[in-house]
Amino acid sequence: MPLFRYKALNARGEMLDGQMEAVSDAEVVLRLQEQGHLPVEARLASEGGGESAWRALLKPKPFAGERLVQFTQQLATLLGAGQPLDRALTILLELPEDEAARRTITDVRDAVRGGTALSTALERQHGTFSRLYINMVRAGEAGGSMHETLLRLADYLERSRAMRGRVINAMIYPAILLVMVSLSLLFLLGFVVPQFSAMYESLDAPLPWFTKIVLGVGLLVRNWWFVLLAVPALLLWWLDRKRRDPVFRARFDEWILRQKFAGPLIAKLETARLARTLGTLLKNGVPLLTALGIGRNVLGNRALADSVEAAADDVKNGIGLSAALAKGKRFPRLALQMIQVGEESGALDAMLLRTADTFEQETSLAMDRMLAALVPVVTLLLASIVGIVILAVLTPIYDLTNVIG
Repeated sequence: MPLFRYKALNARGEMLDGQMEAVSDAEVVLRLQEQGHLPVEARLASEGGGESAWRALLKPKPFAGERLVQFTQQLATLLGAGQPLDRALTILLELPEDEAARRTITDVRDAVRGGTALSTALERQHGTFSRLYINMVRAGEAGGSMHETLLRLADYLERSRAMRGRVINAMIYPAILLVMVSLSLLFLLGFVVPQFSAMYESLDAPLPWFTKIVLGVGLLVRNWWFVLLAVPALLLWWLDRKRRDPVFRARFDEWILRQKFAGPLIAKLETARLARTLGTLLKNGVPLLTALGIGRNVLGNRALADSVEAAADDVKNGIGLSAALAKGKRFPRLALQMIQVGEESGALDAMLLRTADTFEQETSLAMDRMLAALVPVVTLLLASIVGIVILAVLTPIYDLTNVIG
């Protein structure tokens, strides 16, 4: 039988990391549940540290993004109106147009009708719903406040989606600008410049040194264009493979945090994400250790995730959350101070949510400033390169014209 690696949370909120022989990942999840653990991840041991970026893009997701937010909001509205859970799921079954989404809702409804708890029914959907989603639903079931829990969950999902959308939108224009100007530069070097090179060769005219360099680069682009296309593709493939190596990923993420401009921005973005997750979970009655185990998995930076994992061990030994997170010296000082205030006032969940609001605003402002500076810099840099190429090509013509005149 194949060997699977798994991660799970035990009843005390501790993260378990081990291996198990099983027929499939579903069997691994079932065994862990029977042992009283909360499965977080189960994958073949032969795979790397994470899923391929290309496979993740192509992987079908019945519920993701706006669709998941709408499903959560609609379910909360129906439950708030007094509809029984199975009736609410039956109503929601008619709304999605996607067959996979309808099939997922049908499975959940049938399980609920059979006496299964909603959180367990969601957990059986093999990763369709995140650990955070399932744990918040489970906390709502235990507290008897499913309607309020789902409303908070929908708000969390909407805020997370909005933050991710702002990051993506901030990078779209610079990326398009960079790609378009780079393609124009390649066309200029690979098609236009070689024609001038042939003309100057026939005239046997003396050329300035910078013109010779540009003409040489143009011939290189024309003769080896396939290499210039293959090298970036191979580099992206190599980075995708290395990204799944835990050691390389940890070192790279640690290096990113040390960079002068990108490091503070990523730290603030991840801090806002962690604070929003922890605050939402604690507000719904999830224990702090369990919340830290889930919060670690929502972070994209492996170095910060390791700091959270180390902090969870310290919290388990009686150290305060702010002091435990401060040991790693990776999270912003302001966030640690706000968390400390929340601990001392007994309102840690509310202060975590306020911390998330603060750092989301700071991140949004920082991204706006970065975009405002990045676009002119990229435009000026690429325009300068194009200008140098044009000047190098036309200068000999201008010199020859003066000589003839």
